[in-house]
Amino acid sequence: MSGSGVDPVITINASGTSPFVLVCDHASNRFPARYGTLGLTPQERLMHIAWDPGALAVAMRLTELLDAPLVHSTVSRLIIDCNRDEAADDLIPVLSERTEIAGNQAVDAAERARRIAEFHAPFHAAIDALLEARRQAGRETILVTVHSFTPIYKDVPRPWPIGLIHGADEDFTRRLQQALNAEDPDLKVGWNEPYSARNGVTYTLEHHGDGRGLEATMIEIRHDEILQPAGVTFWSDRLARCLTSARGRAAGHRQTATIPLGHEGKTERG
Repeated sequence: MSGSGVDPVITINASGTSPFVLVCDHASNRFPARYGTLGLTPQERLMHIAWDPGALAVAMRLTELLDAPLVHSTVSRLIIDCNRDEAADDLIPVLSERTEIAGNQAVDAAERARRIAEFHAPFHAAIDALLEARRQAGRETILVTVHSFTPIYKDVPRPWPIGLIHGADEDFTRRLQQALNAEDPDLKVGWNEPYSARNGVTYTLEHHGDGRGLEATMIEIRHDEILQPAGVTFWSDRLARCLTSARGRAAGHRQTATIPLGHEGKTERG
């Protein structure tokens, strides 16, 4: 527990039966009291620069729909970004989009180490503990990180209501894209949009997913789609169906892969 009396990370439904494990890195816009406002206005602390609006609501509903475990941070990404490597320049951002973060301008090595120890390290330790417990129990695990993104970034509109980002292995992410488009062929699904691993935004996905050899994907939902309960319900329900379908496509693929040579002629791969 941090000095504020609030745990830096919360794990929900750790014993859930789902193969999916959900993570929400940017779930909160909470500033522990000792950091004040970091020099930001109340409006700025509600903006996307401080968190991923709607992401936790979607993740919470997915937890219920899928009976999936969920690990989420309880501190603003402006205090420390839990989806960044500890050595990343923007681990503690001094500028977010066009907003200067005054309270982060003079963070020294000691304060950086303090924030890592109090917020970043416990978050990733909680994910590790959950994944290791599942490994030891022989549980199938597919890691799904849930984020949201701004409709407009630096005056450039973003047309995708949802984007999918993959790490080293794109297989599950590709199957999820196929499942989304099977449900709605007209849905504009961003592939590695609005970011990709090249932008340094996939630390959690790669560290815990690729690092453990797990199937994994990162979901980005445009936040104007999930600011109201109806949108949260719509996207959570859709994602629950499509995640399940993507997993089923994997099972079908594994099954066809074992068919002896000479008998595969009429088999369709998922």
